[in-house]
Amino acid sequence: MSRQKYTHVQILLPEIRAMEATGKTKREIAEHFGLRDKYVVKQLLTRERRKEKKAEAGILPRPKGRPRKDAPPRDVVAEQMYEINRLKMENKLLRDFLRLTGRK
Repeated sequence: MSRQKYTHVQILLPEIRAMEATGKTKREIAEHFGLRDKYVVKQLLTRERRKEKKAEAGILPRPKGRPRKDAPPRDVVAEQMYEINRLKMENKLLRDFLRLTGRK
């Protein structure tokens, strides 16, 4: 029993869309490219439609995985607000410590 090799269906997307526009069924498209079954084509088209709807709504795709250490922050304003709040909490903590020790 031989295993079928992985096919990068994302690369085939323009051709699949063109074939679908001409009226071919998902099963015919899958057989043409030698894919396992029609659900591979169906899922690809569903994923792409979902991405298009999000793009139209203004939702940007988020990068996958953990960001690099040296990567610039995605949202500068949010980063600055976070830093300001952190410093305010630190100052409050130090003031409370000085009051508790009776130095101020």
